[in-house]
Amino acid sequence: MKAAVWYGKKDLRVDEIELKQTKDTDVKVRVAWAGICGSDLHEYEEGPVFVPNEKEDPLTGEIAPLTMGHEFAGVIEEVGPKVTKYKVGDRVAINPTITYGNKPEDLDPYDGFSFIGLHSDGGFTKYANVPEDNVYLLPESLTLQDGALVEPTAVAVQAVKEGKLQFGDTVAVFGAGPIGLMTIIAAKAAGASKIIALDLSETRIEKAKELGATHVVNSSEQDAVTAIKEIVPDGVDVSFEVAGVAPTFKQAIDSTRARGTMVIVSIFAREIEWNPIQLTNTGVKVTSTIAYTPTTFQQTVDLMGTGQLKPQGIITDQIQLDDIVENGFEALTNDKSQAKIVVELSGEK
Repeated sequence: MKAAVWYGKKDLRVDEIELKQTKDTDVKVRVAWAGICGSDLHEYEEGPVFVPNEKEDPLTGEIAPLTMGHEFAGVIEEVGPKVTKYKVGDRVAINPTITYGNKPEDLDPYDGFSFIGLHSDGGFTKYANVPEDNVYLLPESLTLQDGALVEPTAVAVQAVKEGKLQFGDTVAVFGAGPIGLMTIIAAKAAGASKIIALDLSETRIEKAKELGATHVVNSSEQDAVTAIKEIVPDGVDVSFEVAGVAPTFKQAIDSTRARGTMVIVSIFAREIEWNPIQLTNTGVKVTSTIAYTPTTFQQTVDLMGTGQLKPQGIITDQIQLDDIVENGFEALTNDKSQAKIVVELSGEK
């Protein structure tokens, strides 16, 4: 079967592969749709970031080359003999996080932490083996394409929870890429009264407005902090850093009110220089998030199922697996009008 396989930096190939043997507690999923994530782009442009390429991943035992893709949904084709919760034909979304599972779930995302599709074979292919505990049933109100959006939406839901956002709070989102846009959607669903989106791209700013931002700032034309404080004079209650560069890191802190919270959601590809006195002078609290808890993932499925979370508008293109490099990874790298590109595998609804 065909798969998008990561070999190294700027080396993603559509190859013929064999599916590894299904374990007793695995389900075999016929992949319908899979999304390309910002972390996938980091691996493509700068990797290895997460992908194990010199020694085996301690949790998965895998090493590159491996099949990418961790935002995916599909239909269960086969269940292992020890699987008890699912059956053939179930429509499911995949939670790709794999941990040791020895700690409370609020700590568990950081206990080991490997990703299907980054540390082991993932969903950019026809079939994928997934541990039973990583499978979540989709309600009938959601399509399988919707199911491919659960994972990135869960990232944003967890970020909003980490920021302890309350009804009526004001928010600034630095970076209107895919996860920044998801964060806007999640903040709106959580009751933010003002959502200020900032980006250098006018196209992305317009997309942010479309998806729920109440105010937008083009950071190439205005000073970000000044613009925010013209809208919220004392600073926002919660800011989200979703760009991953030094200027936005510092601006996010400066634009947050005293004793407010800045949440780091992005992956920083490079080290930055920063003086913590910026916090000492304001009392701003800084926290971060990389993924989500199982509870947050299930909540995301439920909220999407009821229509309280509506991330579908983030999709800007649908492509075939054969075109994933040029029309997927390269398009997302070079075309700022693209937000979320989904790859059609079986294409089932």
